[in-house]
Amino acid sequence: MKKLVALSALAVLPFFHSATAQELTPDIINGADVSILQTGHPAQTSPQPDPAIIRLQVLLDRAGVSPGVIDGLDGANLKKAIAAFEAMQRLPVDGKLDQEVAKRVADGQQVIGPYKVEPDDVADLVEAIPEDYALQAEMKNLNYTSVQEKLSERFHMDIDLLRTLNPGSKFAPGDTIAVAIVGAPRTGAVKRIEARRDAGEVIAFAEDGSIIAAYPATIGSQDNPSPEGRHKINGVARNPKYEYNPKVNFQQGKNKKRLTLPSGPNNPVGSVWIDLSEPTYGIHGTPEPSKIDKSGSHGCVRLTNWDVEELASMVKPGVEVDFVK
Repeated sequence: MKKLVALSALAVLPFFHSATAQELTPDIINGADVSILQTGHPAQTSPQPDPAIIRLQVLLDRAGVSPGVIDGLDGANLKKAIAAFEAMQRLPVDGKLDQEVAKRVADGQQVIGPYKVEPDDVADLVEAIPEDYALQAEMKNLNYTSVQEKLSERFHMDIDLLRTLNPGSKFAPGDTIAVAIVGAPRTGAVKRIEARRDAGEVIAFAEDGSIIAAYPATIGSQDNPSPEGRHKINGVARNPKYEYNPKVNFQQGKNKKRLTLPSGPNNPVGSVWIDLSEPTYGIHGTPEPSKIDKSGSHGCVRLTNWDVEELASMVKPGVEVDFVK
């Protein structure tokens, strides 16, 4: 195993990976010092999860600034989370980890811990989710396809990282596995939301203007732009069905008729739909959390399922949503 490179947080040096994916263990990750990470380093030719980045992502997640999936990789969503944390802490905002950010985000607690797989974790799985909406519409539900997928979302992790941390595990009831120790969902009353299109980010504000939470987001696309201006939340639907109408939204494959897709986390809008006053638009979840802000949406605001569930618990009808550039 390569030795951790003890770089100063302010040093203008590339960041070297401290361990290969095969060498990752909870002890390595829990011992990683986030202050060695300098974001903005040159892209690695073969990126692999890094213990220091895993630790930083978990700490940011606990602080209420979501890095998206915890995958141990540097990237735009990590930089956005650092910048949101700086804004939350009223620090100069540049999206780079420095000594002050490292000091404030650290909580002295482990970031990887044990979890015992329960019988309920293997219940209500489906064999596969077909891509064709017509076939999805014939299913009873669109639940998770594996225990790994279910637990990776519960602990805000990339499924590949979960597997890497638990080589050889069958994820069967009674097995003890290593997972990210994420924080409790944020609480509070969100009074205003900014959907920042160019940044690919959603910011939730309290009545006094302080930031309650921040999330990476997919906000429309070039072919299907998001709305502009100010809108309001009409309401929240949890575990929603999805009404597919090619005449209103888009055509998926050869499906030219209206379809009702069953509910489930692998539904096209995920586990929550936050309805907006602009018809057919909303803030919703996704069956593919690793693609947040990496592929376009059909005009809506797409978050990970766990992020939109948290946001939905803090909003009420009438909350303003500003789409800003």
